[in-house]
Amino acid sequence: MANPKLDINLSIIEDNTRQIVQLAKSKGIDIFGVIKGVGGDIEIAKAMILGGVVGLGDSRLDNLKKLKRLKVPLMLLRIPMLSQAKRVVKIADISLNSQLEVIDRLDKEAASLNKVHKIILMIDLGDRREGVLPKDTLNYVDEIRTLKNIRLVGLGSNLACFRGVLPTEDKMLQLMELVKGAEGLLGRKLPIISGGNSSSLPLLLKEGYTPITNQLRVGETIILGRKVPSGDKFSFTKLDGIKLKAEVIEIKNKPVNSDKVNGDSNVNNSLDEEIRRRGILAIGSQDIEAKGLIPCNKGIIVEGASSDHLIVDLTNVQGVMVGDEVSFRLNYSSLLRAATSPYVKKFYYREDDRD
Repeated sequence: MANPKLDINLSIIEDNTRQIVQLAKSKGIDIFGVIKGVGGDIEIAKAMILGGVVGLGDSRLDNLKKLKRLKVPLMLLRIPMLSQAKRVVKIADISLNSQLEVIDRLDKEAASLNKVHKIILMIDLGDRREGVLPKDTLNYVDEIRTLKNIRLVGLGSNLACFRGVLPTEDKMLQLMELVKGAEGLLGRKLPIISGGNSSSLPLLLKEGYTPITNQLRVGETIILGRKVPSGDKFSFTKLDGIKLKAEVIEIKNKPVNSDKVNGDSNVNNSLDEEIRRRGILAIGSQDIEAKGLIPCNKGIIVEGASSDHLIVDLTNVQGVMVGDEVSFRLNYSSLLRAATSPYVKKFYYREDDRD
């Protein structure tokens, strides 16, 4: 029994993908499956493809390189490094961009490889992560259209990733106005309006909403079944695509507060506090973010973690013993850390495997 581990239910991930793809398709939107939160995992990528995504996106070129054998369009989600421009052109079919000197370098590298590289120009609509400010967008488009080996295929935006600015109909209308201006400069239609990520999905459930975007980049809601940023369950999805399991290595009855030492040996800092049943699990902050763990047993309380130990309160739980596994759902940041930790194993299965 390998511990700690991620139990990955490929059936749920495939079904979550299918549900979201069908919802989006009913609104004329394509879904790119985002797998950066699971380290470019091949098996999860295959489940997304079976569920109907039109392509895959990741922020790391090493992950995209692994995915090339799946024969689907690949999108580089993080703005390319200037030093990696040649690799970007070799590996990614499309990249998201916001920096002219990087786009110029991509053009030169594409010319040297006798290729045309597709880009989506990112617009900062208020989240203050990557993107050109709206007022500068058309100047960028004017520069990009002179490049012979770069094909501007769309405009895009990212919201709810840094400052928590949510996608709204007004934000999408702002994006659409910029698309119209860009198309006027280019003298052609832009095939892609990449209007956001998992945080944009709730807009599709609004009665009477007519989307402006025709592409979304979705990872968290597919893999974890969660809304962004609230963490609530999203309609049509299941929450148990991935669970973390870790083994209990200590259980002791201990005071809530320990002795405090302030350097004065004459002061008694021992605090008589309530005794609680506390457990330690063999996983720590180098593998997970403790505040991002949601115990499947609601009686368990996560207290915190050191580098290699997760501390939980077991006072209200019956039957948990040393050697037992404790299961957790995860938020995105905790999943990201667990999926990329070399110390957390991955166990894949489909629901039919456990019948």
